[in-house]
Amino acid sequence: AVVAHVVASGAGFVEDLDESFKENRKDDIWLVDFYAPWCGHCKKLEPVWNEVGIEMRNMGSPVKVGKMDATSFSSIASEFGVRGYPTIKLLKGDLAYNYRGPRTKDDIIEFANRVAGPLIRPLPSQHMFEHVQKRHRVLFVYVGGESPLKEKYIEVASELIVYTYFFSASEDVLPEYVTLPELPAVMVFKDGTYFVYDEYEDGDLSSWINRERFQGYLHVDGFTLYELGDTGE
Repeated sequence: AVVAHVVASGAGFVEDLDESFKENRKDDIWLVDFYAPWCGHCKKLEPVWNEVGIEMRNMGSPVKVGKMDATSFSSIASEFGVRGYPTIKLLKGDLAYNYRGPRTKDDIIEFANRVAGPLIRPLPSQHMFEHVQKRHRVLFVYVGGESPLKEKYIEVASELIVYTYFFSASEDVLPEYVTLPELPAVMVFKDGTYFVYDEYEDGDLSSWINRERFQGYLHVDGFTLYELGDTGE
């Protein structure tokens, strides 16, 4: 087990990580705040981070919440690509996912639950599809069996799960208004309609998903502008 000290203040569920974390972390999924003691933004994040720790534990989440002084353990922080403070990462096996969203409890928890869960979430019924569609303004779905397109979809999901969910479904659970020219297919449902990925017209699947993960009409704030910068648009 990771040698750690449980933070006593209110949270009680944020583990203060040390050098042993590097060797033992792969046994679990970790959400880690890499901070510097002198950093003002880090101090502002601390009470939010404690709330994240409490809620993740109360939810029964498999994700463990920790924090590491990146100035005391700079070699470990450097290995994880920490270049500024605070840096929030979800560590899952050999993968490290950066969180670059708003530093609010709900946004951080939503990110952790999305990235820690299955890469591709199956939608086994029409009822489940309708339920998920109501919850997500933008919904990516792979339809079909095993194929090179599915392999590419999984590859893209591993890269872009930090931004959006990825689902799979059989054709019979899709809404009746959906018409697919062929299978397999990758679709996005948004703005009250749907679009089907076409390799010849849309180019690279990763670039297409990165563009289509936004609604047609955006509430533009600082974070949205930052995300749009990642798309190259």
